[in-house]
Order: sequence, then C-alpha cells, then structure tokens
Amino acid sequence: MSELGDIALTAHGIGKSFPGVRALDDVSLTLRRGRLTALLGENGAGKSTLMNIIAGVFPADSGEVKLGDEVVRFANPREAREAGISMIFQELNLAANLTVAENIFLGREPVNRFGFIDAAKMNRDATKLLEQLDLAVAPTTPLSQLRVGQQQIVEIAKALSTSARVLIMDEPTSAITQHEIEVLFGIVAKLKKQGVAIAYITHKLEELTRIGDDAVVMRDGKLIGAAPLQDLTRDQIVRMMVGRTMQARPPRTGATLGAEVLRVENVSLAHPDRPGDFLLHDVSLNVHRGEVLGIFGLMGAGRTELLESIFGLHPRTASGTCFVDGHQVRITGPVDAIAHGLALAPEDRKREGIVLGMSVVENASLASLPRFARRGFINERAERKMVQESVARFRVKTPSIKQIIRNLSGGNQQKVILGKWLATEPSVLLLDEPTRGIDVNAKEEIYTLIHELSASGLAVIVVSSELPEILALSDRVMVLCEGRKTADLPRAEANEESLMQAALPHSVSTS
Repeated sequence: MSELGDIALTAHGIGKSFPGVRALDDVSLTLRRGRLTALLGENGAGKSTLMNIIAGVFPADSGEVKLGDEVVRFANPREAREAGISMIFQELNLAANLTVAENIFLGREPVNRFGFIDAAKMNRDATKLLEQLDLAVAPTTPLSQLRVGQQQIVEIAKALSTSARVLIMDEPTSAITQHEIEVLFGIVAKLKKQGVAIAYITHKLEELTRIGDDAVVMRDGKLIGAAPLQDLTRDQIVRMMVGRTMQARPPRTGATLGAEVLRVENVSLAHPDRPGDFLLHDVSLNVHRGEVLGIFGLMGAGRTELLESIFGLHPRTASGTCFVDGHQVRITGPVDAIAHGLALAPEDRKREGIVLGMSVVENASLASLPRFARRGFINERAERKMVQESVARFRVKTPSIKQIIRNLSGGNQQKVILGKWLATEPSVLLLDEPTRGIDVNAKEEIYTLIHELSASGLAVIVVSSELPEILALSDRVMVLCEGRKTADLPRAEANEESLMQAALPHSVSTS
C-alpha cells in the first residue's frame, strides 16, 4: 500500500450545467489516502453535484477525473463502485419495499454454487455490518418500517460493504443520534488507518475538529479555497462559504405571547408492530400565539410521531384530545388539520414534503389550490402571483418558478415547502427538523423567518435534534424521552445540560 497522504483521486476543471443553472464552473479537487477532506459551502454551492460526478451518478460536461494515475469516466454508480468509489447519499438511495440486507447488497447479492442468491449469507454479512454500526434491527426487516435516521445507518452500511478505496459521505450525520455519530466516527478513524480517502460533505463544522484533515470550500459552483483544516478558523471557513462575516445568533428573548391557540392532551400512539406497546405515552402540550415551542429528544423519542399525530396522520392508532382556540376539535387527517389552521413541514422533505417531478409553482401552491380554483379550473395568473411573491420573500434561488423542483438545492426546496404551507394561512406551524441538511446561511434565513412569523402572531412548534438550534429559536422547550414528556422549561431555565439530562433514559449515565 502507498504511504498515507498519497493522492487517491483528482478532479480537474470539472464543469456541469443543468437547465438554467451553472452548477459547477472549473472546479478541481484532490483526495488523499488516509485523509478526510471536508467539502464545505452553502446549499447550491455544487458540493453534491461534484461528488455525484465522481460517483458516476451523472457525467461532467467538461474536465476529467483521475483515480490514481488513470483517467476514469463512469457511466453509472455501479461502474464507480467496481472501481473502488462508493458514496453515502444524504437523500436516501434505498428501496423501501426491500429488506435491510437486500438494500445493503442490492446488485451485489452473494450467490451459491447453483447461481441462486444466498440469502443466508447475505443476512449474515448484513448482520455483521449492522453490528459494527450498532443498529439493532434484523437484516430481514423491511426498510419501510425504519425511521429516517435508521435508514441513514443502512445507507452507511451499504457503502461500507463495498470495501471502497474512495468513500464519499454526503451529510452522513444529518439524521442520526449522537451515539450513532460516535460509532460512525470510530469507523471513519479505522478507514483512514486503512488508507481509504474520504470526501465528507457537512454543515456541522464542529465535527471537523475530530475527524477532518483537509477542507475544500465552494460557493456558487466555484472553488473558493483549499487548505489543511488546522490552518483555518471557523470564522474563516464561514466567511469563505457565505462571502461575508456571520454574526452568532443570540438566544431568543422578549417574545410577546398571545392567547393559547393549540392544546393537545394525553396523546398516545400505539406501536405498529408490538401489540400493547406505545410510541407515545400520554403526551400533552400547548402553544400560544407568538410563541416558538421547541421540542427536543434523541432518536426514537417520538418527536416526529407527536407532530404526525397532532396533524392527523395516525387516526387509527393515535388517541388524545385536541383544542384549537379553546374549542375541542376532531382531526382525522391532514384535511381536518389544515381546516383548523395547522400546517406541517415534514422531516423527510423529498419523500413527504415535495413532488420531485413537479415545478416550483406546482409544489408551492399544492396545499392551497382551493384558493385558486373556480368552477373546477385553476386561476393560473393568481397562482403564479402568489408563488412569485413567496419565492421573492424566502429568497428561493431558482431561474424560474417553472423550474422542476428536483433541480433546486435542498435548502431552496425547504424554502418552497415553508412557502407552500404559509400559503394556507395557518395559525400553528409545525416544523420537523426544518434545517436538516441546510447550510449556515440558509439556516440563518429560516431562523429569521421563524422569528418574523412568531412576531406576527403565528404559533410555531419546532422539532430539532440540534441543541444550539433549539436554544436559539425557542421561547420554551419541551423534551421527550422514549415517547414520554420529561421536561417543559422556559427558555431562561433551559440549557444544553438540563435538556440532555431530560432527554436521556434514566438507565443511561451522563458521566
């Protein structure tokens, strides 16, 4: 094996355009064996596009990629994997109708001497990978039964199963727990010792002090700078990413609260697979006009399930009582929820928040179409006017409202989702991980928007797995642990230690 630090892969002069968008403009990159290179930049900077070209997802318009000394050009990801390049995708690239093991080895299934798939060996090998990543699920479990964070671990296992020479990780920690992050960092350390070159896309700069070696910063499809991480400060990186100095957001203070707008009492949700068990146990909450209520908890605490139950997504298995403006209401589905002034921006934006094959205008107006319907026809002029105002208000980067939303960055897709729900003129906005996979500048824009909305009298409930985000946004913080409410603290009494203590099961030591 070559010495650590030798060049494993180079990309030179890479260019790529999509309809109306110059995604990459003469970008170059070097990845070295045994080192982790962090790719940093705002959403839309071109990081994922560059990695997708290297991984064979789509071709470059110009430039070349060398694996070692050999120029390579892959027609598809299979060719890249066979050459030793594997990618962990942020937006999960898995098949919901297959089992965990079938997803890990899809297209590379082991076969017996008769040429048939050796399911027993596949399940054994999958179990070993899952044990490495400390994911306690059976390899025969259908992927559709796993939450987003667990599916992310399966995506990581899939990439590790290829024994790659170059491993690309696109936001691998965006939806997993702190414990799972620690396990992943241990795997990263082992891979580096084995000489694997790692490209790591992240918006969590604090991770890099532990696992990073080099940094490449991109902005607007161009390479801004590259250097060893030890030579860069956080402030320098952020300035390179956004082109200006970012001010730290102080904790939220001085909110003026109005009347109680939403109260839910004793919400319980039956477990879909374990009779007699519950995902939520008698959870109650309330929120006032002008208030931002933060909900914190570890993976599996029931945060997403609580928002979904309030929004009527589990009418057959959820129970509890809901009051809007002091009046008891019955919500049996999203139509009822919207009619009573609720709006939900889901955690998994690509699967549940948008329709990828539709345009920006179609997605942005989807939840409020009755506003534009007359005698069975859509008033397209009014629809376009509303969407154009929304795009301008949220600073959505798109060449046109007719652009297919799949071609927008994750951050801009999220802004369209928020605009879609605000068009319904809700009184309560439910946000499930609203900044997951969002860059620092887009985060600031969304934070500002949330505070502007609450200042206008909207009640906002925010679920987040990031403690600094919860503390920066919230007037009050509720904590869930294993489906139970364990704390409800005003902002003045909430800090990282008190919230984490409430989020940890009693059997877990915090020492």
